[in-house]
Amino acid sequence: MRILGVDPGLAHTGWGVIETRGNRLYCLEHGSIVTGKESEQPLRLNEIFESLIELIQGFDPDLMAVESLYFAKNRRSAIPVAEARGAVLISAAQKGIPLVSYTPLEIKQALTGNGRAEKAQVQEMVRLMLGLQEIPRPDHAADALAAAVCSYHMYQFEQRKELR
Repeated sequence: MRILGVDPGLAHTGWGVIETRGNRLYCLEHGSIVTGKESEQPLRLNEIFESLIELIQGFDPDLMAVESLYFAKNRRSAIPVAEARGAVLISAAQKGIPLVSYTPLEIKQALTGNGRAEKAQVQEMVRLMLGLQEIPRPDHAADALAAAVCSYHMYQFEQRKELR
């Protein structure tokens, strides 16, 4: 199974691709789609969309996992992030890829067992679970990989539930 995780943002959209082999998880690649502040917003959203289409075509994921929105801290950035998330959702829909969405709390819970875990704890668990030498950079890519790992764990949980 191959999963494309995405952490949406207008300036930086993190992405990471994981693959399962047996019971192990591997990171195939990760990065960030960076859009320039000098560009108009529709062009930035289109850049996110087109970059994700290229990633989907290149990695052929079975599933896309995206971090859902939360507005606890910075309400000013909520609308641009929501719009970037829309570009993510449309890319999955256009390519016919099933999409799952998880809150930051659900992702933290799945990776650390604690929904209130610090960012550094989540990043370290991503590193450990994927057998990486270093914590993935930039932070948005680590968050995207965390969403992908979360979706894999939730998928495994659902599979076990169905066997009962």
